[in-house]
Amino acid sequence: MPPLDPALPLDSLPQLLVDVAAVEHNIALKQAWAREHRMVLAPHIKTTMTEQIVRRQLPGSWGATVATVAQAAKAIEWGAARILIANEVVFGPQLQRLRRWLEADAGLEIYCLADSAAGVRALAAAFDGAARPLRVLVDVGTPGGRTGIRTLAEAGPLAARIAASPGLLLAGVSAYEGVAPNVRTAENLARVAAHCALAKEVFEALRPECEAGEPVFSIGGSAFQDQAARFLPDGALNVLRSGCYVVHDHGTYAEVSPVPGLTAAAVVRALVVSVPEPGLAVLNAGKRELAYDAGLPVIVAAYRGSEVLAGAAGTVARLFDHHAVVSEAAGLAVGDVVDLGISHPCSVFDRWREVVAVDGARAEVWHPEF
Repeated sequence: MPPLDPALPLDSLPQLLVDVAAVEHNIALKQAWAREHRMVLAPHIKTTMTEQIVRRQLPGSWGATVATVAQAAKAIEWGAARILIANEVVFGPQLQRLRRWLEADAGLEIYCLADSAAGVRALAAAFDGAARPLRVLVDVGTPGGRTGIRTLAEAGPLAARIAASPGLLLAGVSAYEGVAPNVRTAENLARVAAHCALAKEVFEALRPECEAGEPVFSIGGSAFQDQAARFLPDGALNVLRSGCYVVHDHGTYAEVSPVPGLTAAAVVRALVVSVPEPGLAVLNAGKRELAYDAGLPVIVAAYRGSEVLAGAAGTVARLFDHHAVVSEAAGLAVGDVVDLGISHPCSVFDRWREVVAVDGARAEVWHPEF
């Protein structure tokens, strides 16, 4: 990511900045990658929940992936006609909301996941007598992990419950290959492969029972989708649910993503507010502004007025609520501006109500809606 214009007209610092050209580059690159690997893309919009980004993602996509019913409402508002809720939805009022949406819009499709008889009962109760069905994917998980059945033996009885429930359609299988830490060790890749192999085995077992047209095999994540691509079943609609690719990062996904050419599209611009000791600088951005669950931010550029500080350096060593402590600081003075690259985009957009979208020398404000 090249340095953004240091003279951008910002009303306050810190501020989350997004490079529009980089976002559009990443969208086009990922859509092409999915096509080349026999997949269609249903981007997981929880990463940004920003209308201007999602509307750019939708035209070349099969649909939109969300994690919650509230996010699904936004996806529909922003133009998505096919929604995959990559989660178990079991709360009655939320399921009734899905039913109302489907009955009000004949062009809308909604998919959600199920991994238990209790979950299917909740879905069936909400959709009993519904004019339009809810499409259900059998969720495949891993021991000690998140949701999802753990064994092939669980799949048949669960699928039979779905198929026997009026108002529900068995549509396929869902898995999530991001079951391992985001590092490409042999052990982690073996875990990913084992999970994807199980998901494919479940899919093949359930394929004859699927009722909703071309059966869906859905996988998600931005770290190991190349590994998941090795286990795609033939004759399926293979749906990739990646999210973080759209802005990429300067940390975990920069290190692990298998998609060449993705560009980090976001930085948090902060101000040096104190240099209390030699080699120590303090910035006015901290845990409330910066993601830190997958690594601390890194300094990617520094400015003094319109001058790029080529020799400025330092390591973000510690975060407080609204401060970052930079150790081994060099060439930084009070009043200097620092652009921080973040790790894990999903954990930074939800900290901001305003995002400055930078398009060359132009800037406008976008509003994430979580």
